[in-house]
Amino acid sequence: MNDIGANEDVEWPGEGIVVSPETIDLDVLNDTFSYFIRDINIAVSRDWDARIADMEAIRGTGKVTALFMIANYPGIHPSAIAQINLRDRAEVARTLNGLEAAGLIRRKTGRKDSRSWSLFLTEEGEGCVVELRKRIKESRKFLSDISDDEYEQAMSVLRRIYWRFVMAPHPVGES
Repeated sequence: MNDIGANEDVEWPGEGIVVSPETIDLDVLNDTFSYFIRDINIAVSRDWDARIADMEAIRGTGKVTALFMIANYPGIHPSAIAQINLRDRAEVARTLNGLEAAGLIRRKTGRKDSRSWSLFLTEEGEGCVVELRKRIKESRKFLSDISDDEYEQAMSVLRRIYWRFVMAPHPVGES
């Protein structure tokens, strides 16, 4: 193994490098979808967390989606939210418990199946959804350097990929 850092007389290629798309070679990561999605997710999540810093009850993954699904489909069952959120039922149960404890949703026994729960927003939950819609619309500013056309192209591809996984999930680690 060549320990380039051990030899003080050899130039160190990374010392003082200025990071830019022209100066950095990401190796095989440059053509790896998951790499970009994961790192972009970090940046987008930081922005979103800052936008909702004052809304502690809805911080964390899956809560906003659950609230919108409950707002748009009163009586929706947790299993549908699990599918939409790409989560297992136990994760969704924890999410819903938190939303219920925060007073944003309420559960009722299902009318068609008494073993299931139907979910509804409370008045406070309805107000929360109104505020979330406003903040989500403002979040487009995070990518303001991307044209509306480019944004819509990216959204179109992401929507197709997302719905592919919602409708036909792949086992972890398999193609």
